[in-house]
This record gives sequence, structure tokens and C-alpha cells, in this order.
Amino acid sequence: MPNNKLKEKVAALTRVVQHLIKEVQRNATVSQGTLSALQISLGKEEWDKVIKELQDRELKQQKEKKEKKLELDVE
Repeated sequence: MPNNKLKEKVAALTRVVQHLIKEVQRNATVSQGTLSALQISLGKEEWDKVIKELQDRELKQQKEKKEKKLELDVE
């Protein structure tokens, strides 16, 4: 009897994980489509500007995080 319950629980968890995987795949597809639509609507030059700005922001944030880690409180 306990073995059957364990099998049922494993099967239920398997179904849940499979559902989650499908949902993640759908979300990835929607996000890729949205990104492509945005890219097409902006045009190549404007898109390149946006990408460059995002890269600059990311580098700035990484640099700020690194600098905060180096701060030492000496009393």
C-alpha cells in the first residue's frame, strides 16, 4: 500500500514538472516574439542604440556592485 502512494505522488509530481516545463517554453516563445516585434518596430539603428544603452547600464551596475564589495569599515 505505501509503495502505491509513493508511485502516485511521484506520478503527480512528474505531471506538475512537465506542466511547468511547457509553461516556461510558452513564456520563452512569447517573450521571443515580443522581442522580435519590438526590434522590427524600432528599426535596426534605434534597436542598436537601445542594446548599447542596456549594455552600458549593466556594466555600470556591475561596477557599482564591485565597488560596494570593496568598501571596508575601519574604526
